Amino acid sequence: MNAHKKEIHEIKSWAAARESTSLEIALAIFELAKGDEVLADKIWEEAPDEVLPLAFAKTDADHLFWGEQKIDRKNV
Repeated sequence: MNAHKKEIHEIKSWAAARESTSLEIALAIFELAKGDEVLADKIWEEAPDEVLPLAFAKTDADHLFWGEQKIDRKNV
């Protein structure tokens, strides 16, 4: 497994462990955290507004999940 695939797999696992957070939100969080998992955990808990535009830029989906919370693109 190359480094990028391993990183994506780890982020998918991280997202799944956080109440099935959408991968795009997890990727945006790790982008803001510059790959730092401790900072990513803090960002996930605090849910800052700057995560959502980054997350929706990574998909055409109309909604994503931040844990159990459904977030609609039209509200971002």
